[in-house]
Amino acid sequence: MARTAAVWAPDVLGTPFEQQTLPLGVDGEHGPLVATLVRSIPNPFTRLFAPLRDVDVLYVHGWSDYFFQRELARFWTARGATFYALDLRRYGRSLRDGEVPGYIDSLDDYDADIAAALAAMGQGERRVAGSGRRLVLLGHSTGGLTLTLWAARHPGRAAALILNSPWLELQLGALGRQALAPLVDMRARIDPRGTQPAVDFGFYTRAQQEIGSLPDGDHRARWRPDRGFATAPGWLSAVMQGHRRIAAGVDVECPALVLLSARSTPPLSWKESMTSSDSVLVVDDIARAATRIGGLVTIARIDGAIHDVFLSRAQPRAEAYDELDRWVDGYVAAGV
Repeated sequence: MARTAAVWAPDVLGTPFEQQTLPLGVDGEHGPLVATLVRSIPNPFTRLFAPLRDVDVLYVHGWSDYFFQRELARFWTARGATFYALDLRRYGRSLRDGEVPGYIDSLDDYDADIAAALAAMGQGERRVAGSGRRLVLLGHSTGGLTLTLWAARHPGRAAALILNSPWLELQLGALGRQALAPLVDMRARIDPRGTQPAVDFGFYTRAQQEIGSLPDGDHRARWRPDRGFATAPGWLSAVMQGHRRIAAGVDVECPALVLLSARSTPPLSWKESMTSSDSVLVVDDIARAATRIGGLVTIARIDGAIHDVFLSRAQPRAEAYDELDRWVDGYVAAGV
């Protein structure tokens, strides 16, 4: 029986964005499991002559998040790249009734989501140097951790890795992580989907609200709640296992750019500085961890940026795009 071609449908972001549902099999508790791929294609002239006309970009969001960054997509399509964004299983467009939002037992499980996305992009086969379209990975926060580990497990697949405030280390630092890990892992074995104390007090959402960078649409309350998704021991254990791998050292085997705020503000109580700093991660720890992901890593610290540097106020956002543009010109457009 002939296989029916996948269909691209209109996306909630409107033109020029389209989406495709990616079946991932059956979740034993809640039925079909899916991911969702969103795409934006450059205009025909740009696709023929722009410097990144042979590039496919795959973006992966962070925790309690989904893809909505239209400006980020336009940055890439204006340079000729085809832009794709993946809403992982149990997130955003892929979240189904009855599912635990964002839950995962191992970050390696996302290999299936990424493989399905790459197949839909025409990137299913291993990229051969000098032939075919090049793959650029772009990850934010937890998505940055996920893509870093994926690239290290799949050497040669990515031509470049770009990380926007990647969650490469626990907010308690290496010593805190080492002390907490045995307790988290034990709880994950006993009660993986149990409840944990709330850690998000809504300060990051408030900062974005004051900046004016929150996503629009009625779906935001479900896909990106003000205080984030409830966390579970199994999920936290999976993330901390990822942190341990980074601490031990990995090699993504491609040029990597890490964009970070210049400073952090601890999310203990509201402070106006949260509109010009990272109130989610300890950026100095992330910068140190970033030196352990490969042999060619550029770290750019953006003064005034928030956790998602591309959602910052106008000046730091422009600086972040300038840094990205220079780096892409040197390491991607030049085909390094």
